[in-house]
Amino acid sequence: MTTDRTTKLSRRTLLKAGAAVSLTGLASGGVFAVGSDKPEKEEIKVGFIPLTDCASVVMASVLGFDKKYGIKIVLSKESSWASVRDKLVNGELDAAHVLYGLLYGVQMGVGGAKKDMAVLMNLNHNGQAITLSKKVADKGGVDGASLAKLMQTDKREYSFAQTFPTGTHAMWLYYWLASYGINPLKDAKVITVPPPQMVANMRVGNMDGFCVGEPWNHRAIVDGVGITAATTQDIWKDHPEKTLGTTLEWAKKYPNSARALIAAVLEASKWIDAGLVNKTKMAATIADKSYVNTSVDVINQRILGRYQNGMGKTWDDPNYMKFYNDGSVNYPYLSDGMWFMTQHKRWGLLKAEPDYLATATKVNQIGLYTEAAAMARVSVPTSPLRTVKMLDGTVWDGKNPKAYADSFKIKA
Repeated sequence: MTTDRTTKLSRRTLLKAGAAVSLTGLASGGVFAVGSDKPEKEEIKVGFIPLTDCASVVMASVLGFDKKYGIKIVLSKESSWASVRDKLVNGELDAAHVLYGLLYGVQMGVGGAKKDMAVLMNLNHNGQAITLSKKVADKGGVDGASLAKLMQTDKREYSFAQTFPTGTHAMWLYYWLASYGINPLKDAKVITVPPPQMVANMRVGNMDGFCVGEPWNHRAIVDGVGITAATTQDIWKDHPEKTLGTTLEWAKKYPNSARALIAAVLEASKWIDAGLVNKTKMAATIADKSYVNTSVDVINQRILGRYQNGMGKTWDDPNYMKFYNDGSVNYPYLSDGMWFMTQHKRWGLLKAEPDYLATATKVNQIGLYTEAAAMARVSVPTSPLRTVKMLDGTVWDGKNPKAYADSFKIKA
């Protein structure tokens, strides 16, 4: 796939998205020119996992932003990402707070049933971390370089946990380890553990490290069982993380409901990022046992960028978890979706070379998102591709995914 073809197709995608906005009249106030914009399905069951980044979905319901758009979000707390996957695929859930890479795994038939999926919007940037056990830290493994050295000098089987085989945490963990010369497929054992069970499993010695979303990295520090070795924003500043996901079938069957859902969550995202008071209220709300089920102080520090590593170091991180950031968080960039496929190919999850751009264009619902953004008065970027620089110095811009996927020295 050439750069020219990628660029041309990307422009065409944007033009189609722009045309959708002008045809429906959303750009001038949110009323459809053709047909009714009334949600076809008014009660929408949305699954979530107990993590800080479920906040925009929860607050959209708690604060009543859903009612503004003629829908009712019915929240469903789920036990694992595998459960979220299964319930989305079989229709028990209408949509979910879900791992970016999980949706692409289902789309490509990796790690479960193959089904066409849809990314309605991105929910957050940043805010995950890699935790190493106190046992590893006490032996000198406190960051990527020192962990690599320890694994060479203190040889044994090292075990690391992620939350879902094709998910974001697996990809951040693999990328981070490989950046320091550790092959996650050969030099370590990698296991899957649901996010709320990470700290308990580390406490009993089931793993040397894990990658998970907050608040579980900070909780490991508070409980004295782990230290923060790296944040995921160290790996990729402003990386995509959770999405609002559904099946393509659902998005096509209920387009007005999908737009209303996106718009409601956009409003909540905007509300969370509006200031300290809102973030504090959000932390107090989602800490409740109905949602994340932890103490407020475990949540509220890192959402404000106040970090500690569990060994006396504290810092203010400007690239903390963001839910809106003037709309830049929420746009479903095609290049973000393609990146996960490049890593699935890198680690042998995808055996054949996919059509990266065609797949991302099918999954990431830029047209629906653009229309919903107009309803919520949120600006959209001018290009569906963005350029980023990774931890190891490589640059990803979405223009030549095959070459990028093949370029890594450490791979399957």
